[in-house]
Amino acid sequence: MTLRVAVIGSGPAGIYTAEALVKQSAGAVEVDVIERLPTPYGLVRYGVAPDHTSIKSIANYLRRVLELPEVRFLGGLTLGDDVTVDDLLGAYDAVVYATGAMVDRKLGIPGEDLPGSVAATDFVNWYCGHPDVDSSRFVLDSSEVAVIGVGNVAVDVVRILAKTAAELSATDVPHEVLERLEDSQVKAIHMIGRRGPEHAKFTLKELRELGELANADVCVRPDEAVVLGGDFPRQIRGNIDVLRSWAAREPTGRPRRLDVRFWMRPVEILGTDRVEGLRLERTRLSPEGRVVGAGEFETLPVGMVLRSVGYQSVPLPGVPFSAETMTVPHEAGRVREREYVAGWLKRGPTGVIGTNKSDAAETVRTLLSDLAGREPARTTDIDTLLAERGLRPVSYEEWLAIEAAEAELARSLGRGERVKLAGLEAMLRAYRPGE
Repeated sequence: MTLRVAVIGSGPAGIYTAEALVKQSAGAVEVDVIERLPTPYGLVRYGVAPDHTSIKSIANYLRRVLELPEVRFLGGLTLGDDVTVDDLLGAYDAVVYATGAMVDRKLGIPGEDLPGSVAATDFVNWYCGHPDVDSSRFVLDSSEVAVIGVGNVAVDVVRILAKTAAELSATDVPHEVLERLEDSQVKAIHMIGRRGPEHAKFTLKELRELGELANADVCVRPDEAVVLGGDFPRQIRGNIDVLRSWAAREPTGRPRRLDVRFWMRPVEILGTDRVEGLRLERTRLSPEGRVVGAGEFETLPVGMVLRSVGYQSVPLPGVPFSAETMTVPHEAGRVREREYVAGWLKRGPTGVIGTNKSDAAETVRTLLSDLAGREPARTTDIDTLLAERGLRPVSYEEWLAIEAAEAELARSLGRGERVKLAGLEAMLRAYRPGE
């Protein structure tokens, strides 16, 4: 018996799930990877910094999965609007939800909703060309910017803010975004962590890249580079050594300055019509190991605050969701009968891109075990259902037309291998000219 399975989401978790289905079933499966955007690859396309080309090359691996004869890409379909869970359960033997974690967590402080206070995901989506964010969304007219968080996403954000447009010209940043970056008025960037250097979440490789910035001095205050305790894993020791070396050197007068701050927490974003400042409080660890305020305050005269304190998933229409864990409850990937989950939606935003591979393999083992020996459960055909609703999904071949248009745009601009098209209309013109 050939199983028909729908995978919702075409990021690494979804595509690794499709691959695991083909491998573990020995090809006795047909997989439709359903994506709300016309483009696949999720965070690999819209979350990895454009100057990290080696990580973005993972797309070449994901491409090979989408080109397997057992796998089909159906883009431009939204769960809840275009198709429901019941529709999918009628058309497939099983459904796997793999939509990731798409929004930032809140800080929960006064002033957080002021104009100029922005989720880091919105900013990342902007410079990565995500069609949900207009290319004119950001005007970098503030001389000082604060980035809250000391993880890899925060490091990516400050690196993009610190670089010149010329340094990013060979990347796939949309041209409209590159022009905004070229006009940037940012001179000082503050990256702020509530705890000490030993608690920072960035990797050593990402941290070292900041020290290689040609356009910005990277500064650390010696009193904030103090580390509590002593026996740390190699990765953390490396971070500490790099930060201490920065604390010991003087700025050289480069056009921009990056201050990496520790033991400071945001307590209020100041302003009336827009962000005008960020109030910070010095922190310390309580005897129980919790971060507590020390009663010493400082105000930064920033005009923009980018919040990068973690991702979280959002509920899907008709799918169980835990507001406590911000994930879909499951047992080894099983949600309900014939419904499964994989990736960050399953386990929360932890691990690296490759972690999704073993995660997907577990879910697929559960799925195939559950359905072994069962008769097909599907009662309708997805293509017929979509046609009846006047829906025409974006095919893989049409996605390749978007890729080709981006390569041609890069050639016409003299910029690298590709330049991302800005917005859904530009994509539509590429894959369905004349419509």
